[in-house]
Amino acid sequence: MITPTKGIAPDRALLAVGAQVIQVLEHPLTVSQAWIRLKEWRVGNDHPAPISFGWFVLALDALHALGLLDLKDDLLTRRSVDAAPAER
Repeated sequence: MITPTKGIAPDRALLAVGAQVIQVLEHPLTVSQAWIRLKEWRVGNDHPAPISFGWFVLALDALHALGLLDLKDDLLTRRSVDAAPAER
């Protein structure tokens, strides 16, 4: 699921979908806005394999677990990535 496998196409793997989400998050968006932008991005970039909203949410979860995404005040925001990991 996270990476491409025999049953998961490369453009549907959670890391690939997560990378696509990061690309559409140029500024903070609601979950609904990010979902719409992702679907538009996939059509415009020739990724015809459909993904469900549940799959999109799993990609958001993976991004959050990797420390790349936050949800604050109902807005998804990208975290800046530093060379050194942040203390928690």
